[in-house]
Amino acid sequence: MSRPAKPLSSVADLRRMTAHDVIRKPIVTEQSMNLSAVNKYTFEVNLRANKIEIRNAIQDIFKVKVTKVTTSILPGKVKRRGRVVGSTSDRKRAVVTLAEGHQIQIDNRPLFEV
Repeated sequence: MSRPAKPLSSVADLRRMTAHDVIRKPIVTEQSMNLSAVNKYTFEVNLRANKIEIRNAIQDIFKVKVTKVTTSILPGKVKRRGRVVGSTSDRKRAVVTLAEGHQIQIDNRPLFEV
């Protein structure tokens, strides 16, 4: 049984990207855990996702209010293995600031415990 087609309204719909396609994984480092104390969370996101798609994905997945999104593209590094030269993939990182009083929780526990 097929579902009725909903109208394509956003760039994410046109690309057929879901919220889970946009957000790849949380980045768990010492610096990102320190940022969670001031309501900032760091995620690795799809390289083609824009700030609006990232904000909507975070709000859909975690049911929180996002106030600001900053992104940076990290270029891949050149790696060698003998004569063979290659490179790692480019990555995109997003730092998401939540509204006051909001916190990302998984199973009623904070995502990062400081």
